[in-house]
Amino acid sequence: MGSAEAKGAVADAGSRSLLEVTRRAADLALKKGAREAAAGAYRARHVEVAWRDGQVEKVTEATTRGLGLDLYVDGRYTSVSTSDLRPEALERFVEDAIVLARTLAPDPHRSLPDPALYRGQSKVDLDLEDPTHGALDASERRRQAEALEAAARAVPGAGAILSVTTSVSDSLGEGVLVATNGFEGSRRSTDFWIGAEVTVKDPDGRRPEEYASSGARHRADVESPEEVGRRAGERALSRIGSRKGESGVLTVAVDARAAGRMVGSLFGPLAAASLQQRRSFLEGKLGVAIGSPLLDVSDDPLVPRGLGSRRYDGEGLAARPFPVFEGGALRSYYVDTYYGRKLGMAPTTGRASNLAWRLGDRSPAELLAAMGEGILVTGFLGGNSNGTTGDFSLGVRGFRVRGGQLAEPIGEMNVSGNHLELWKRLAAVGNDPYRYSAMRTPTLVFEGVQVAGT
Repeated sequence: MGSAEAKGAVADAGSRSLLEVTRRAADLALKKGAREAAAGAYRARHVEVAWRDGQVEKVTEATTRGLGLDLYVDGRYTSVSTSDLRPEALERFVEDAIVLARTLAPDPHRSLPDPALYRGQSKVDLDLEDPTHGALDASERRRQAEALEAAARAVPGAGAILSVTTSVSDSLGEGVLVATNGFEGSRRSTDFWIGAEVTVKDPDGRRPEEYASSGARHRADVESPEEVGRRAGERALSRIGSRKGESGVLTVAVDARAAGRMVGSLFGPLAAASLQQRRSFLEGKLGVAIGSPLLDVSDDPLVPRGLGSRRYDGEGLAARPFPVFEGGALRSYYVDTYYGRKLGMAPTTGRASNLAWRLGDRSPAELLAAMGEGILVTGFLGGNSNGTTGDFSLGVRGFRVRGGQLAEPIGEMNVSGNHLELWKRLAAVGNDPYRYSAMRTPTLVFEGVQVAGT
């Protein structure tokens, strides 16, 4: 048997073992008195090399495993977990969990999903596991870490660089979910990440920092260390001389990498738990125009090699694409089965997968040219966004835009407003979805944003 076949056989055996443990936990729950149960087991291996200024700073390698168990006992519910999967330990764990569940208050809304929600699972090959993962060795990880630093220190002006920290990491994970009302599912995935953080010396004594990173399910989709290191160095050096800009109501472009912060603040209140607990500024807004017609976003869990891809969610519900915003109007919430019952809503899924944007046809440079005057936000520094009211106030850094071109770097500034107003000011969407996040945000341009500086 060849080495690849041998590794495949070991992986298959490991998956079977994890499935057997998960089935055993679910069966034990019924035998010990649960009306129904769901068991989820996982195993993950993570390796990371941290490199700082010419030498290895830290190497970590960890393999973790565990099991979570949702129990429904006499109208009561509890969720427990353990990392001890030995047969004798598992039996005691389940017994103790059943006893615990019986001490809790009844909750009539707690039960496993309707089995009909498990059906219709996509057969698409999501291609989430890189078969070459096992070929990555210590020497290659170190080479990449060194190359990241070398590329950062090779950019023009690198004499101002004080320190470079890089990291190279990879993971292999597998999970199994078994529910006693008929669901069984398993999945395996890999991911690979490289990154560099660069600190530079400003003439006034400050030490600005910037970073760049790249990651994917497959090694072949990760950018080269040379590209990532160069970008980190250039970004850090571009921060030298940063000052507060003038206050005003300005056009604000948020680059694709930074835009995830804004989008996360919009999507968080879409959770059914927030709706039920009256902690969402989007409560009662289904069908209402939340943003301009350019706000058009779907949730798509079936993207091959996607960072948020899945064929079923954490409850076993078959994953399907669905619209979240269409032409600015809110079309869907993120509804799990528990809060769906409490709210009288049909379940969608409990958490986001990959976001699919209706993209514009202009590049970031073309968007800035069309802006003329304003600021480009490349990062957020602190601040807060209130999910109940929609009010936000965020520290920003980036660049002044003058005559459609990047001008001086700015920092220590603040943007503020309310999400129910901000997204109606969405004036342009770029053609550049950010590859290294499941949000896949493009550059976003907003008109008439309050910016505080000098």
